[in-house]
Amino acid sequence: MICSQYIQAQPVNHALKKADSLFEAGQVTPAYKQYRLVREQQEQQSTRQLLRMAYVQESLGHYPAALYYLSVAHAGYPRHDTWRKMVALAQANRLTGYPDTWRQSLAITFQRYYNRLLQVLLVVAVVAGTLLLVRRKTANRVWWSMYGVYLLGVTVFLNLLAPARVGLVARTHAALMAGPSAGAAWLTTAAAGDRFEVQGQQDIWYRVKWQGQDAYIRRPDLLLVQ
Repeated sequence: MICSQYIQAQPVNHALKKADSLFEAGQVTPAYKQYRLVREQQEQQSTRQLLRMAYVQESLGHYPAALYYLSVAHAGYPRHDTWRKMVALAQANRLTGYPDTWRQSLAITFQRYYNRLLQVLLVVAVVAGTLLLVRRKTANRVWWSMYGVYLLGVTVFLNLLAPARVGLVARTHAALMAGPSAGAAWLTTAAAGDRFEVQGQQDIWYRVKWQGQDAYIRRPDLLLVQ
């Protein structure tokens, strides 16, 4: 198994080195093809590779694709610089879903440390739970109540403060409907690159947040950022 993984990693590493060499030599289009090959062969990519792919797509005028790669890079490693670039592209092409507010800036700062905070909270929960079990004969109800409140807080942290799942419209003139049906009321037409928060899915539809209300878009029309 390990040998198989090593053999599989060799062509991936070779393609990545070739892509980097092409990009640094100014041959961005062939470099992009190599980066795409690497992306298809491995589940994760570095932020640098994603940003370079975004750069190539922007230089070719393919701003929806550029926004997608920027979004993937931002989801893996939130940065204010990346978000500002996304906002600039969105504003230049009159796209929606890219707020440039202090709340968004605060959210990005929080997202950068979300995983670390979560790890600390879980470690504290395990250690505190273990100590209470060890001293269950001497620990009174107050300590158990405090521990229960702490676990409730961690649950809230997990469910309410987790980064939202988002998607980008994959094609022009994508319809947003009031319900998960072609016969539902039409709300608006989304442009390629528009960004929506995904609330869930139903059959062939994604339920998204649009202007403070629920809307539905066909799943082939929305590309999830993941």
